[in-house]
Amino acid sequence: MSSSSCSSWCSSSSSASSPISASPAPFPSTSKFKPILTIAPHATTTTIPKMSLKPRDFHNPAPQPPSSSSSSLLTALSALLFGPSLPPGLLVSSVRSAWTAAWRVMMSQLAPSDPSGRYARPASRFRLAGPVAPRPGGLHLYVGLPCPWAHRALVVRALKGLEEAVPVSVASPGADGSWEFRDPPGPGPERGDLVPGRDKANKRRNLREVYGLRRGGYSGRCTVPMLWDVDRSDVACNESYDIIKVFNSGLNGLARNPEVDLSPPELEAEIEEWNRVIYPGVNNGVYRCGFAQSQEAYDAAVDELFGTLDRLEDRLSRSRYLCGSRLTLADVCLFTTLVRFDLVYNVLFKCTKKKLVEYPNLHGYMRDIYQVPKVAATCDFDAIMDGYYRFLFPLNPGNIKPAMPAAFAHDALFEPHDRARLSSQSRGTLVNT
Repeated sequence: MSSSSCSSWCSSSSSASSPISASPAPFPSTSKFKPILTIAPHATTTTIPKMSLKPRDFHNPAPQPPSSSSSSLLTALSALLFGPSLPPGLLVSSVRSAWTAAWRVMMSQLAPSDPSGRYARPASRFRLAGPVAPRPGGLHLYVGLPCPWAHRALVVRALKGLEEAVPVSVASPGADGSWEFRDPPGPGPERGDLVPGRDKANKRRNLREVYGLRRGGYSGRCTVPMLWDVDRSDVACNESYDIIKVFNSGLNGLARNPEVDLSPPELEAEIEEWNRVIYPGVNNGVYRCGFAQSQEAYDAAVDELFGTLDRLEDRLSRSRYLCGSRLTLADVCLFTTLVRFDLVYNVLFKCTKKKLVEYPNLHGYMRDIYQVPKVAATCDFDAIMDGYYRFLFPLNPGNIKPAMPAAFAHDALFEPHDRARLSSQSRGTLVNT
């Protein structure tokens, strides 16, 4: 299976040779600005309006918030250059060309592509090669709440009751797109340990520093989820599917719910079969839409995505879960993409043929899993929307976060889903919490 993890977009490598070192200023420095007077070809007289260009106007402005100051400066420059008119066509085309070139450079870091512009997700570097140390606190989980791959690990950790055995550190997206650790926010809704904060295992400032602690260092992509081996001071794994498999069956001696099995032997082949459908078509499919760098790449990706969603809608019209009456790892993998679909992928990633709410079975199925005890507590919709809209700069330069869809209010997600009629097994016996 291909890589499934979230990484920083412009600082994915710890190498100092990144092609982007600083953001260029959108306009020339005002200290060098010289007004240019343009006279119409047939004008006989020219009236120059009186303007005050005293040094203090630009160099010593009255104290005000940075955003207000920047806005006032841009407004003044725009009025001086263009008056009430639109910017000249030459300027528009020049800025557009420059932005396109810069966008391609940034996208090469965020989303490597093949020559056709198709997103090519890098493979995970650290895979589990064998059993892990089954002792409380021997493993530490690093996650970011916006990331669907990290969310998988949080869901299985919660369902198995591994919260105490496997502590977690929650990183936040940084201004440069990297994962960093900050002081926890002020009082808010009770979310247990699933709040962004400090690095509890290694006391580092960001995830890149944690990866760098391993023997021999590290200069690759610093992704979440990442499972850290505390005893060896090394990365145990940064492939999400490996992590959820070991959480499901490799730590039963530490789990409060060892009887919960999301990959029973009799369903393993069917789970893998569904994963071969879900991963390329949906999990990675939404990214292939959002990160496409050519129209042809986007068209192919969006057709495959919605073709797969149509297939899943049909399957879920006859079955409560993908593999019948039992919740499995395949369902967890699908859920963490579906729960983000209308929030971010439909809008930001241009997955616009349909919204999830237009698929009655998929939407009901998503609500069914959300209502499994302890799953809702792993979902932080504000963090998800912030992580995409405010930090994926190449896709949303204005950093404007849209309003949250009404269908994703907590109460709406707890509306009855009526999917128990498709299963002879109740949710209460599936997950004993």
